[in-house]
Amino acid sequence: MLTPRFVSFSFFILFSGVTGFAQQHTPYNYTIQKEITCSKGAVASAHPLASKAGVDILKKGGNAVDAAIATQLALAVVYPGAGNIGGGGFLIAHLKNGRNIALDYREKAPKAASRDMYLDSAGNPNLDKSQYGHLAAGVPGTVAGLFASMPYAKLPFADLVAPAIELAEKGFVITKSQAASFNSAKTDFLKYNTGSPAFVKDSPWKEGDTLFQKDLANTLKRIRDLGQKGFYEGETARLIVEEMKRSNGIISLEDLKEYRAVERKVIDFDYKGYRIITMPLPSSGGIILEQMMKMIEKRNIGAMKFQSPASVQLITEIERRAYADRANFLGDPDFVKVPVKTMVSEVYLRERMHDFVPGKAGSSDSTKAGLIDESKETTHLSVTDSEGNAVSVTTTLNGGYGSKTVVSGAGFLLNNEMDDFSVKPGVPNMYGAVGNEKNAIAPGKRMLSSMTPTIVLKNNAPYLVVGTPGGTTIPTSVFQTLVNVLEFNMSPSDAVNKPKFHHQWLPDQVYLEKGFSETTKNALIKMGYKVTEIPQIGRVELIRIGLKPSKKMEKIFSAVADHRGDDAAEGY
Repeated sequence: MLTPRFVSFSFFILFSGVTGFAQQHTPYNYTIQKEITCSKGAVASAHPLASKAGVDILKKGGNAVDAAIATQLALAVVYPGAGNIGGGGFLIAHLKNGRNIALDYREKAPKAASRDMYLDSAGNPNLDKSQYGHLAAGVPGTVAGLFASMPYAKLPFADLVAPAIELAEKGFVITKSQAASFNSAKTDFLKYNTGSPAFVKDSPWKEGDTLFQKDLANTLKRIRDLGQKGFYEGETARLIVEEMKRSNGIISLEDLKEYRAVERKVIDFDYKGYRIITMPLPSSGGIILEQMMKMIEKRNIGAMKFQSPASVQLITEIERRAYADRANFLGDPDFVKVPVKTMVSEVYLRERMHDFVPGKAGSSDSTKAGLIDESKETTHLSVTDSEGNAVSVTTTLNGGYGSKTVVSGAGFLLNNEMDDFSVKPGVPNMYGAVGNEKNAIAPGKRMLSSMTPTIVLKNNAPYLVVGTPGGTTIPTSVFQTLVNVLEFNMSPSDAVNKPKFHHQWLPDQVYLEKGFSETTKNALIKMGYKVTEIPQIGRVELIRIGLKPSKKMEKIFSAVADHRGDDAAEGY
């Protein structure tokens, strides 16, 4: 049963001699569907072709994990600004047997990395080196994460990677926004590459042009044939290291060969009868989300109404306190001790809110981290199936197109995740986030992240699958989406698409998305807040699972892809 809500546009290009995925969906003639209601399974991701690839896998008998793997691989082809095999990410899953899983495949600092590697002789940070080019790249984790997911999948990996290989080899037509993005990044692509990437051509890109990525197709084939070793060893690894040597990069063969994804214990907490399952460190997002949900739990925010001055002020002050704690306490738990248990305790969070004054702006000069003795261009996908499995995955290159550097001969972009470390204590990264020694650079260390893949359980079964890109705005966007559904009783579409806002302690400003209520904006200014309007916050992918009233009590999936991009929801 399919009920599409609205379609943005389609391309119509004649092409012959195509088979497989291309024959079924034709990447030269596709639509962007923002909402769907269905009963078998659903995928919401940043690109329609990736969502279609995931749903195809569900139709072939795969489960939600299979579909998530296929969708990630397709995104590496059709959404190169953030979809990747040269970056990293996090996976949260709830399996039909009741087990909850957290997979950490965040990038790591190379062995040759050092605490002050981005400081000049006077101790000043050189953020160009941490954000652009070869030296900005951490050891990629995505491919290891895909294979760490495979024990929970049903189909062979070759089936899951097939759509991505076909899309890379035979091409797909690009959207208007992709054309504009490639054109705006051309100067950087030329500056930070030793070869000629597939994303650069002499004349400007335009909507409907076809992108071919032959080198990437060959890399994906090596992964198909050799498994994880097809990326971290052999030809692909050789190409990565050769690329590093061309421009002072420091990722070595040893770094690649030793990389492993890590299964961690999920963050699992109760909120008014719902169970919220989210990502632990080195993601800061899960801890921040738990803090924020617990700080509003007893304040009856539902009665304050959506985006009223009272509800926005309360959320703003909660976000301020959570991000102050992020800057002071959080880092890779394999390297530093983090007082997580205290940070999410009722006593501590009650104390954090003791100086909250309704109707009066707080200040980040006076509101510091609590007293305890002791990462914008990302992409998200949400997947559900009829068996009771749900998967929430957020992956990233960090900035748009990561380091802007493509591995010559391998066809994929490298991340610039080294900027998510504290290059120097107190110096903000590209998202304005500050940190201290706990997030300092060290060999083999994972940099702190904001990614917040999340699943909400109702009666111990999946109810919401949610996540978003957006750098430091990720936790606040997930938080507000959950509040929209659980407290303001919004439809999935409104919960995703209504304007959002953001505060992250420093800088001490409230960021309001275009279309935000003028009345509430003026009320915030009157309270004493500094307000900055920005075009966009996040791109949420949400699936809500309900029960269709009938004797069989069939599941019904309502999937919504954010209107802010080319995101698409698919299902059947």
